[in-house]
Amino acid sequence: MKLISWNVNGLRAIMKKNFMEVFHELDADFFCLQETKLQEGQIALDLPGYHQYWNYAVKKGYSGTAIFAKEEALTVSYGMGIDEHDQEGRLITLEYPNFFLVTCYTPNSQSELKRLAYRLEWEKALENYLNELDKQKPVILCGDLNVAHEKIDLKNWKTNQKNAGFTIEERNAFSYLLDTGFTDTFRHFYPTKEGIYSWWSYRFNARKNNAGWRIDYFLTSRSLDSDLIDAKIHTEIFGSDHCPVELDLNM
Repeated sequence: MKLISWNVNGLRAIMKKNFMEVFHELDADFFCLQETKLQEGQIALDLPGYHQYWNYAVKKGYSGTAIFAKEEALTVSYGMGIDEHDQEGRLITLEYPNFFLVTCYTPNSQSELKRLAYRLEWEKALENYLNELDKQKPVILCGDLNVAHEKIDLKNWKTNQKNAGFTIEERNAFSYLLDTGFTDTFRHFYPTKEGIYSWWSYRFNARKNNAGWRIDYFLTSRSLDSDLIDAKIHTEIFGSDHCPVELDLNM
Protein backbone atom coordinates (compact mmCIF):
# COMPACT_ATOMS: atom_id res chain seq x y z
CA MET A 1 0.00 0.00 0.00
CA LYS A 2 1.35 3.39 -1.03
CA LEU A 3 0.46 6.67 0.68
CA ILE A 4 1.47 10.20 -0.26
CA SER A 5 1.17 13.37 1.81
CA TRP A 6 1.77 16.84 0.37
CA ASN A 7 1.28 20.37 1.63
CA VAL A 8 0.38 21.99 -1.69
CA ASN A 9 0.23 25.59 -0.36
CA GLY A 10 -2.88 26.36 -2.39
CA LEU A 11 -4.42 23.65 -4.56
CA ARG A 12 -5.78 26.04 -7.16
CA ALA A 13 -2.31 27.54 -7.61
CA ILE A 14 -0.52 24.21 -7.94
CA MET A 15 -3.16 22.93 -10.38
CA LYS A 16 -1.73 25.51 -12.79
CA LYS A 17 1.71 23.97 -12.35
CA ASN A 18 2.24 20.22 -12.07
CA PHE A 19 -0.23 18.77 -9.60
CA MET A 20 -2.03 16.37 -11.92
CA GLU A 21 1.23 15.13 -13.43
CA VAL A 22 2.61 14.38 -9.97
CA PHE A 23 -0.67 12.82 -8.85
CA HIS A 24 -0.74 10.37 -11.76
CA GLU A 25 2.98 9.67 -11.66
CA LEU A 26 2.98 8.74 -7.97
CA ASP A 27 -0.19 6.63 -8.35
CA ALA A 28 -0.82 6.31 -4.63
CA ASP A 29 -3.57 4.34 -2.93
CA PHE A 30 -4.07 7.37 -0.67
CA PHE A 31 -3.12 10.93 -1.61
CA CYS A 32 -3.39 13.35 1.31
CA LEU A 33 -3.22 17.13 1.00
CA GLN A 34 -2.73 19.96 3.44
CA GLU A 35 -3.18 23.72 3.00
CA THR A 36 -5.64 23.39 0.14
CA LYS A 37 -6.77 27.00 0.71
CA LEU A 38 -10.23 26.72 -0.82
CA GLN A 39 -13.91 26.34 -0.05
CA GLU A 40 -16.44 23.81 -1.22
CA GLY A 41 -17.30 24.31 -4.86
CA GLN A 42 -14.19 26.30 -5.74
CA ILE A 43 -12.56 23.40 -7.55
CA ALA A 44 -13.79 20.29 -9.34
CA LEU A 45 -11.24 17.49 -9.64
CA ASP A 46 -11.81 14.62 -12.05
CA LEU A 47 -10.04 11.72 -10.32
CA PRO A 48 -11.45 8.46 -11.70
CA GLY A 49 -11.00 5.58 -9.28
CA TYR A 50 -10.68 7.82 -6.22
CA HIS A 51 -13.08 8.80 -3.48
CA GLN A 52 -12.63 12.43 -2.42
CA TYR A 53 -12.81 13.69 1.17
CA TRP A 54 -12.49 17.42 1.93
CA ASN A 55 -12.32 19.50 5.09
CA TYR A 56 -12.59 23.27 4.62
CA ALA A 57 -11.69 26.09 6.99
CA VAL A 58 -14.41 28.53 7.98
CA LYS A 59 -12.05 31.32 6.96
CA LYS A 60 -11.89 31.60 3.17
CA GLY A 61 -8.63 30.85 1.40
CA TYR A 62 -7.04 29.42 4.52
CA SER A 63 -5.75 26.04 5.72
CA GLY A 64 -7.85 23.03 4.63
CA THR A 65 -7.14 19.34 4.01
CA ALA A 66 -8.18 16.59 1.62
CA ILE A 67 -7.72 12.88 1.06
CA PHE A 68 -8.15 11.05 -2.25
CA ALA A 69 -8.55 7.31 -1.64
CA LYS A 70 -8.87 4.37 -4.02
CA GLU A 71 -10.92 2.50 -1.43
CA GLU A 72 -14.03 4.00 0.12
CA ALA A 73 -13.78 4.53 3.86
CA LEU A 74 -16.03 2.76 6.34
CA THR A 75 -16.47 6.03 8.25
CA VAL A 76 -15.20 9.59 7.86
CA SER A 77 -14.60 12.19 10.57
CA TYR A 78 -13.72 15.84 10.07
CA GLY A 79 -11.85 17.41 12.96
CA MET A 80 -11.42 16.08 16.50
CA GLY A 81 -14.92 16.78 17.73
CA ILE A 82 -13.65 19.82 19.66
CA ASP A 83 -15.19 23.01 18.34
CA GLU A 84 -12.21 25.18 19.24
CA HIS A 85 -9.94 23.01 17.08
CA ASP A 86 -12.34 22.25 14.25
CA GLN A 87 -12.75 25.67 12.61
CA GLU A 88 -9.75 25.54 10.27
CA GLY A 89 -10.25 22.29 8.34
CA ARG A 90 -7.05 20.78 9.70
CA LEU A 91 -7.95 17.12 10.24
CA ILE A 92 -9.60 14.27 8.33
CA THR A 93 -9.89 10.70 9.64
CA LEU A 94 -10.80 7.75 7.43
CA GLU A 95 -11.60 4.40 8.99
CA TYR A 96 -10.79 1.12 7.24
CA PRO A 97 -11.12 -2.47 8.46
CA ASN A 98 -7.53 -2.67 9.71
CA PHE A 99 -6.48 0.93 10.39
CA PHE A 100 -7.36 4.60 10.69
CA LEU A 101 -5.78 7.11 8.30
CA VAL A 102 -5.50 10.65 9.64
CA THR A 103 -4.23 13.61 7.67
CA CYS A 104 -3.28 16.67 9.68
CA TYR A 105 -2.20 20.27 9.11
CA THR A 106 -0.86 21.38 12.48
CA PRO A 107 -1.27 25.07 13.37
CA ASN A 108 1.89 27.17 12.99
CA SER A 109 3.05 28.99 16.13
CA GLN A 110 3.65 32.07 13.93
CA SER A 111 6.09 34.94 14.24
CA GLU A 112 7.06 35.92 17.76
CA LEU A 113 5.37 32.66 18.81
CA LYS A 114 2.08 34.49 19.20
CA ARG A 115 0.11 31.27 18.61
CA LEU A 116 2.37 28.90 20.57
CA ALA A 117 -0.02 28.59 23.52
CA TYR A 118 -2.86 27.56 21.21
CA ARG A 119 -0.52 25.25 19.31
CA LEU A 120 0.32 23.38 22.51
CA GLU A 121 -3.38 23.01 23.33
CA TRP A 122 -3.85 21.55 19.85
CA GLU A 123 -0.93 19.15 20.38
CA LYS A 124 -2.40 17.75 23.59
CA ALA A 125 -5.85 17.37 22.05
CA LEU A 126 -4.37 15.62 19.00
CA GLU A 127 -2.33 13.28 21.18
CA ASN A 128 -5.47 12.29 23.11
CA TYR A 129 -7.46 11.90 19.88
CA LEU A 130 -4.86 9.64 18.25
CA ASN A 131 -4.43 7.49 21.31
CA GLU A 132 -8.18 6.94 21.55
CA LEU A 133 -8.15 5.79 17.92
CA ASP A 134 -5.15 3.56 18.58
CA LYS A 135 -7.10 1.73 21.27
CA GLN A 136 -9.44 0.54 18.51
CA LYS A 137 -7.03 -0.23 15.66
CA PRO A 138 -3.65 0.97 14.31
CA VAL A 139 -3.30 4.58 13.19
CA ILE A 140 -1.45 6.12 10.24
CA LEU A 141 -0.96 9.86 10.73
CA CYS A 142 0.40 12.03 7.94
CA GLY A 143 0.74 15.68 7.16
CA ASP A 144 2.50 18.95 7.76
CA LEU A 145 3.08 18.76 11.50
CA ASN A 146 4.95 22.08 11.53
CA VAL A 147 7.86 20.92 13.67
CA ALA A 148 11.41 19.80 12.99
CA HIS A 149 11.88 17.21 15.70
CA GLU A 150 15.65 17.06 16.09
CA LYS A 151 18.68 19.11 15.06
CA ILE A 152 19.20 16.72 12.16
CA ASP A 153 15.79 17.74 10.78
CA LEU A 154 16.70 21.27 9.71
CA LYS A 155 19.68 22.97 8.15
CA ASN A 156 20.18 25.92 10.49
CA TRP A 157 19.14 24.63 13.89
CA LYS A 158 21.34 26.95 15.97
CA THR A 159 19.62 30.11 14.74
CA ASN A 160 16.09 28.67 14.92
CA GLN A 161 15.85 27.48 18.52
CA LYS A 162 13.40 30.24 19.45
CA ASN A 163 11.49 30.24 16.16
CA ALA A 164 8.18 28.60 15.31
CA GLY A 165 8.65 24.97 14.39
CA PHE A 166 11.79 24.37 16.45
CA THR A 167 10.98 25.58 19.94
CA ILE A 168 11.66 23.15 22.75
CA GLU A 169 7.94 23.14 23.57
CA GLU A 170 6.96 22.01 20.07
CA ARG A 171 9.73 19.45 19.89
CA ASN A 172 8.82 18.04 23.29
CA ALA A 173 5.17 17.72 22.25
CA PHE A 174 6.30 15.70 19.23
CA SER A 175 8.48 13.52 21.46
CA TYR A 176 5.56 12.93 23.83
CA LEU A 177 3.40 11.76 20.94
CA LEU A 178 6.06 9.31 19.78
CA ASP A 179 6.49 8.07 23.34
CA THR A 180 2.79 7.19 23.55
CA GLY A 181 3.37 4.56 20.88
CA PHE A 182 4.06 6.06 17.45
CA THR A 183 6.92 5.65 14.97
CA ASP A 184 8.48 8.40 12.86
CA THR A 185 8.67 6.24 9.75
CA PHE A 186 11.40 8.18 7.93
CA ARG A 187 13.71 7.98 10.94
CA HIS A 188 12.75 4.32 11.36
CA PHE A 189 14.50 3.61 8.07
CA TYR A 190 17.05 6.46 8.01
CA PRO A 191 17.92 7.30 11.63
CA THR A 192 21.06 9.32 10.86
CA LYS A 193 20.45 10.60 7.33
CA GLU A 194 21.17 14.32 7.03
CA GLY A 195 20.25 16.98 4.49
CA ILE A 196 16.83 15.56 3.57
CA TYR A 197 14.07 18.10 4.08
CA SER A 198 10.43 18.56 3.05
CA TRP A 199 9.97 22.35 3.30
CA TRP A 200 12.04 25.32 2.18
CA SER A 201 11.28 29.00 2.58
CA TYR A 202 10.61 30.91 -0.62
CA ARG A 203 13.17 33.47 0.60
CA PHE A 204 16.95 33.55 0.39
CA ASN A 205 17.19 30.84 -2.31
CA ALA A 206 16.49 28.33 0.45
CA ARG A 207 15.60 25.42 -1.80
CA LYS A 208 18.52 26.03 -4.14
CA ASN A 209 20.82 25.99 -1.12
CA ASN A 210 18.90 23.14 0.54
CA ALA A 211 18.37 25.24 3.66
CA GLY A 212 15.26 23.31 4.59
CA TRP A 213 13.25 21.70 7.37
CA ARG A 214 11.73 18.22 7.66
CA ILE A 215 8.25 19.05 8.94
CA ASP A 216 6.11 16.66 6.86
CA TYR A 217 5.69 13.19 8.33
CA PHE A 218 4.16 9.77 8.33
CA LEU A 219 3.75 8.52 11.89
CA THR A 220 2.35 5.05 12.52
CA SER A 221 1.27 3.03 15.52
CA ARG A 222 4.17 0.89 16.70
CA SER A 223 2.06 -2.18 16.10
CA LEU A 224 2.61 -1.49 12.38
CA ASP A 225 6.42 -1.45 12.59
CA SER A 226 6.74 -4.92 11.10
CA ASP A 227 4.55 -3.86 8.16
CA LEU A 228 6.64 -0.83 7.16
CA ILE A 229 8.43 -1.22 3.83
CA ASP A 230 9.93 2.22 3.16
CA ALA A 231 9.51 5.95 3.72
CA LYS A 232 10.54 8.52 1.13
CA ILE A 233 10.82 12.28 0.81
CA HIS A 234 10.42 13.38 -2.81
CA THR A 235 12.84 16.30 -2.86
CA GLU A 236 12.91 16.08 -6.66
CA ILE A 237 9.27 17.21 -6.93
CA PHE A 238 8.59 20.95 -7.10
CA GLY A 239 5.39 22.99 -7.32
CA SER A 240 4.99 23.95 -3.66
CA ASP A 241 7.32 25.15 -0.93
CA HIS A 242 6.87 21.62 0.44
CA CYS A 243 7.61 18.37 -1.38
CA PRO A 244 5.56 15.16 -1.12
CA VAL A 245 6.43 12.49 1.43
CA GLU A 246 5.63 8.82 0.97
CA LEU A 247 4.99 5.74 3.06
CA ASP A 248 4.97 2.18 1.71
CA LEU A 249 3.67 -0.56 3.91
CA ASN A 250 2.46 -4.14 3.68
CA MET A 251 -1.25 -4.02 4.42
